[in-house]
Amino acid sequence: MDCNCIEPQWPPDDLLMKYQYISDFFIALAYFSIPLELIYFVKKSAVFPYRWVLVQFGAFIVLCGATHLINLWTFNVHTRTVAMVMTTAKVLTAAVSCATALMLVHIIPDLLSVKTRELFLKNKAAELDREMGIIRTQEETGRHVRMLTHEIRSTLNRHTILKTTLVELGRTLGLEECALWMPTRSGLELQLSYTLHHQNPVGFTVPIQSPAINQVFSTNRAVKISPNSPVARLRPASGKYMLGEVVAVRVPLLHLNNFQIYDWPELTTKRYALMVLMLPSDSARQWHVHELELVEVVADQVAVALSHAAILEESMRARDLLMEQNVALDHARREAETAVRARNDFLAVMNHEMRTPMHAIIALSSLLQETDLTPEQRLMVETILKSSNLLATLINDVLDLSRLEDGSLELDSASFNLHSLFKEVLNLIKPVASVKRLYVTLSLSSDLPEYAVGDEKRLMQIILNIVGNAVKFSKEGSISISATMAKPDSLRDPRAPNFFPLPGDNNFYMRVQVKDTGIGISQQDIPKLFTKFAESQSPASRNSGGSGLGLAICKRFVNLMEGNIWIESEGVGKGSTAIFYVKLGLPVRLNESRLPHLRLQPKLGQTSFPGLKVLVIDDNSVSRTATKGLLVHLGCDVTTVSSGEECLRVITKDYKVVFMDVSLPGTESYNVARFIHDKFPKRHEKPLIVALTGNTDKSAKENLLRVGMDAVILKPVSVEKMRIALSELLDHKKDVHEA
Repeated sequence: MDCNCIEPQWPPDDLLMKYQYISDFFIALAYFSIPLELIYFVKKSAVFPYRWVLVQFGAFIVLCGATHLINLWTFNVHTRTVAMVMTTAKVLTAAVSCATALMLVHIIPDLLSVKTRELFLKNKAAELDREMGIIRTQEETGRHVRMLTHEIRSTLNRHTILKTTLVELGRTLGLEECALWMPTRSGLELQLSYTLHHQNPVGFTVPIQSPAINQVFSTNRAVKISPNSPVARLRPASGKYMLGEVVAVRVPLLHLNNFQIYDWPELTTKRYALMVLMLPSDSARQWHVHELELVEVVADQVAVALSHAAILEESMRARDLLMEQNVALDHARREAETAVRARNDFLAVMNHEMRTPMHAIIALSSLLQETDLTPEQRLMVETILKSSNLLATLINDVLDLSRLEDGSLELDSASFNLHSLFKEVLNLIKPVASVKRLYVTLSLSSDLPEYAVGDEKRLMQIILNIVGNAVKFSKEGSISISATMAKPDSLRDPRAPNFFPLPGDNNFYMRVQVKDTGIGISQQDIPKLFTKFAESQSPASRNSGGSGLGLAICKRFVNLMEGNIWIESEGVGKGSTAIFYVKLGLPVRLNESRLPHLRLQPKLGQTSFPGLKVLVIDDNSVSRTATKGLLVHLGCDVTTVSSGEECLRVITKDYKVVFMDVSLPGTESYNVARFIHDKFPKRHEKPLIVALTGNTDKSAKENLLRVGMDAVILKPVSVEKMRIALSELLDHKKDVHEA
């Protein structure tokens, strides 16, 4: 009996066929996609070495896929068991094939990235190799540059620098020829100055305005130029069919213009030398980048070395010129010193020679004045004395000015009574002023110190000069003299902008003003007042006489005392005012021992010296007679001798004073003074030794006192001057003995 029951656990046959059909389709799709993916991988991966294997594998897969695709149209009826096995196998194959295709989609980019990184690393390695090669090349270039720099900087000789450069470049770069073209003085041509192998005569020129030269001068880089360029045609003609490559580079030159020792030299632009370098002919060698860089660096180093050499050459020329100038200046200085010494010697001789006859004139005139004379005779004698005193003053002024100008005059600082100095000036001026009916007043401020430290003689000379001018240029009216201690805030005066006073604890500035009602001074004459031999142009001034040296000397003395002086006047006929500041010291103690210089100030004392035994030594008979006359007039018992030897023969302890004329050399006088001291060792037996001299030099006076002179009197000497000198000498000796 037939059973029409359906087995539920098995699918019908058409379902199995459908599964196989679908599986074959996906297997074919997967097989066809895998080769496409492999083709994409091979195309993107430029470094895969086994492309033929992939092509073969792709062909195999395509064929397998084609087999499964054909199965879609060639299904046959199989047994159920075979159908189940085939279906299961195809389903698994389809699943694995699709999974493989899908996996390749994700894996291929990763594989490509691995290959890309590998390629990147290879490229980096190659780049590093290139950089290392560059570094090695640069190190080699640097080594050559250092060697060359050391060679060219080991000397500052320009020719050695340039020749060494060519030799070292030729050796380092293996050049056939190397040359240096220097600009001519005109700057219009380049001249062949140096070559490596001396194949061409030096001195050959080419125009600077050529295209090749302009091209090189327009840049600081090394430039390849044609081997046939005018500056490159240095190799001898030969059968060589191919000339080596040529490069040229500019070398900046330092042009020195108005070079001075303490100034930087000026650098003139567009002034270059040209360095030409040639590779060997008949070779395939070419210029490399590092070689061009070496050439550029060397050109810069040569420029620096040449600039140093140029500065050295110019400095050496300046040094030579300076040495020549120094030699000339030294020669001029020696000549000037010789002239100054000659002038000083002349003035000293003239001073001594003039004072000797002046001594006779004033001494004898003053003696004559002491006799009974008629009014007419007395007037003539007084005129002689005034003229002689004026001449003596002029001699003093000329000597003072000479020493002031050559810097040999020094101030003689000592403690003195400042108030007494002004009173003494007043006593000296009043008799002269009274003749002209001028009223003279003196005003000393209460804060002005009574005692000060300074050069009393020079200060009195300044005040007497200024007050004397006031008396001389005033016909009527009055003259006022005032002295104050200057306050710090009043020291700076707009009329004296260059005066910078510096008061201290042990000094002060004194302000002295002398105002008169005289003839006045015009504004244009005021700047000339302190000039040597300058006088006002007014007739009244010219008629007043004078040498024109007084104010010039006053200004120099004031400057030595760190002060300042000026004169004010509202014009002619309106009087004038002289103002000066001087710096004085404050004495540590008021009572200082009296210096052995005789001040010879008028004072009450002995008017005659009867019986005083005096010995006079003078080799000049006229001067000896004049001195003897003065002493005899004062009552002295006088003995005269003409030499030191005669003096030593006649001198005894009875002689109380020895007047010794000191000639200009003074050596004999020094010896006589020493012999007298040796002959009379006891103080009470030793006579006073007084030097009569015409030498006003301070050092000469000090030397006289050092060898044993008791005092120094400057010629000429009048009766009054001799009386004061003897009185002070004897008083001083008495004080010493009592002490």
